[in-house]
Amino acid sequence: MAAVREHTGALMRQHRRSLLSVIGLHALAAVAALATPRLVGNLVDDLTEGTTLSAINQVGILLAIAVVAQTILTWFARRASFVLGEAVFAQLRERFISRVMELPLSTVERAGTGDLVARTTNDVEALSYVVRFGIPSLFVAIVTTVLTLVAAFIVSPLVAVALLAGIPLLIVSTRRYLRLAPDGYLRERAAYAVGNGVITETVEGARTVDALGLATHRKRRIDGTIREMFDAEAYTLGLRLRWFPQVDLGILAPAAVALLWGGWLVFEGHASLGQVTTVVLYAQALAGPFDELLSWLDEIQVGATSLARVIGVEEVPPDREASGEQPKDARMAAEDVHYSYRAGRDVLRGIDLDLAPGERLAIVGPSGAGKSTLGRLMAGIDGPRQGRVDVGGVPLVDLPLDDLRGEVALVTQEHHVFVGTLRDNLLLARPDATDQVLWDALDAVDGATWAAELPDALGTAVGAGGQALTDAQSQQLALARLVLADPHTLVLDEATSLLDPRAARHLERSLNAVVSGRTVVAIAHRLHTAHDADRVAVVEDGLISEIGSHEELIEQNGAYAALWRSWRDEPENTPV
Repeated sequence: MAAVREHTGALMRQHRRSLLSVIGLHALAAVAALATPRLVGNLVDDLTEGTTLSAINQVGILLAIAVVAQTILTWFARRASFVLGEAVFAQLRERFISRVMELPLSTVERAGTGDLVARTTNDVEALSYVVRFGIPSLFVAIVTTVLTLVAAFIVSPLVAVALLAGIPLLIVSTRRYLRLAPDGYLRERAAYAVGNGVITETVEGARTVDALGLATHRKRRIDGTIREMFDAEAYTLGLRLRWFPQVDLGILAPAAVALLWGGWLVFEGHASLGQVTTVVLYAQALAGPFDELLSWLDEIQVGATSLARVIGVEEVPPDREASGEQPKDARMAAEDVHYSYRAGRDVLRGIDLDLAPGERLAIVGPSGAGKSTLGRLMAGIDGPRQGRVDVGGVPLVDLPLDDLRGEVALVTQEHHVFVGTLRDNLLLARPDATDQVLWDALDAVDGATWAAELPDALGTAVGAGGQALTDAQSQQLALARLVLADPHTLVLDEATSLLDPRAARHLERSLNAVVSGRTVVAIAHRLHTAHDADRVAVVEDGLISEIGSHEELIEQNGAYAALWRSWRDEPENTPV
């Protein structure tokens, strides 16, 4: 919360001029609103002492003018508040997106998609609501409350002291609420983040859940997350249910106290009937802004929690520091690599590899052995807990990200078509590329033909709402971006395994054009990839148990030979 207050203060200082304009307009609107109780109070005194019809008519005209002035000033004040709110929110959103794009991939993967999606949806939406509507309402309530109290004490300090009757109750109840609410709302937002992740994973993995008979397990998992969401909501609801009745009593008490106290003062001759009427009307007028102020205080707790989660992304430290060293060649090597997702549980233990430039290495092994984890380390997405993964003698984690992606790139089954033109999607990999260079990249992966048949060729809008691309075309687009990025080493985590066999064979030819002349580390789920590699490394239980060519490992008749026979569905003793 200290960071949130500091961040909010910096935003207010940055928008100081707009903020002062908003406060000034709301102050003028509040002054216009204060005219009505004062005019009514004066009218009561005039009627008590005797007045004329023309004087009453004059008061009526002044009342009409005050109402019209208040309406106009309130409209301009709220408009200024909305403009300020939109400006602040736009700035926050841009900063958030910019920082998200800079987050370390290792951090994103550890956090999971649910947490980041919750921050970009639930938290941003809650913050947007508070910025757009809460800030204007807060200004109105604060300015109106302060000016109303000042006006009441100007009319009669002796009567107006009754307006302070509810303050002790408001202070005690609100301080308790503010002490407990932040942690409650943080728990609530975190529970929603976990829930989003669990439900998203279950939907995306529905086929796997069905194939492995995990429906009951996933249902229990979802029920557990929903129970935690319910408990978190129930806790914050309980805080509000205890706080709101005390707030209502603190808001309504001053009007009743002012009426009783003022009546006694009039009876004793210490105040006039008009003064009491004016102060009581001010007390009633205070109920609206005071109620709105405290109601928005609850929403602001939600907004502050959301803001904490949004700006918290900026507090994520980098996962690497550039040393300034430059690789002397394109040789990849891993030395005594250990890696763990959880402390004390290494998934990779003592991995050693040395790849000559241009070599093709296939990494095979049973599911969960650590193949994809090793691929991530070889791509520089994360650093080892112990040991080092080098390119040209420099640890990958010592290279700036821009330089790293010029050395090595990871290609997975996932491919993304971003909203924009086909040209925009290709320029992501090389912003300064000419159209001819883009066409050459598409041609290299056998994608130029279908691209030329699009309505506007490179200028065709693709992605959501644009021209739909097939899975094969989307993967060719991803491979064309890889050609444009031109890294010397590729880590392939079975880039075509999610496609149907016909499309996969076609894309294998496209992929061969990309890998030609480059060092390749292929995480092989289909063993024909291993068959075609220069060397094969077998990973079992976080260790490389065998390494050699396909023929050498078959002759050894070890783990790889068993995998090969299983994949080929051959009897154990049948020669391959």
